[in-house]
Amino acid sequence: MPQTTNLTSGPSIVRIFVAPFAAIGRGLVALAEAGPRMQQVRRLNELSDEDLAALGTSRPEMVRKIFGGSIYL
Repeated sequence: MPQTTNLTSGPSIVRIFVAPFAAIGRGLVALAEAGPRMQQVRRLNELSDEDLAALGTSRPEMVRKIFGGSIYL
């Protein structure tokens, strides 16, 4: 099993160098998770496959509808 390294627990100079990048990464993740598409995906995940079938759709169809042309599926 490969050993992983946590760069934020190393020497203080490494922590100082890595901290801004880690903060930017956390901010981008928070921004993406707060977006309207992620809210729609959360609602989609709360539905069962039976609920979707009753609506006449499927999970892959809903994902395509939510993300439109912004990602390739």
